Amino acid sequence: MVNNIKWDERFLELASTVSTWSKDPSTKVGSVITDDNRRIISVGYNGFPKGVRDFEHRLNDREVKYKFMVHAERNAIIFANTSLQDAIMYTYPFMPCCECAGIIIQSGIKKVVTFWDDTPRWQESFKYSRKMFGEAGIDLLEYNKNIFLKVEGNF
Repeated sequence: MVNNIKWDERFLELASTVSTWSKDPSTKVGSVITDDNRRIISVGYNGFPKGVRDFEHRLNDREVKYKFMVHAERNAIIFANTSLQDAIMYTYPFMPCCECAGIIIQSGIKKVVTFWDDTPRWQESFKYSRKMFGEAGIDLLEYNKNIFLKVEGNF
């Protein structure tokens, strides 16, 4: 189990790094997809579609931004360009929204590892994501953001 936590920490850290590539001024999201052998299949971050200009006025207008934005999870699935059957997805800084949850389920991913988050505006979506993952048999592991501080050095 401790070995799994070490790998979860590494891939969540990578998802955090990938999130910094986003130009979204308010919410930077990153995703990493791996196989069972801990090989990275794909990464993704939230951003506008290829060829669509990410002008500052678009990024700073939440209503407009949400109409243009492709979520990190979707980008990682699209960029994978291979079967994701039984893959594992890591997301930062929080779990996938309910719209992405459906796409994750359909892609064949078997496990999602993320951080628990209590941001009020996302709670309803997270509730539905948890429900869908549960009904579809997708393992969902939500770490407390401080868990890694507690286990650091105990590997």
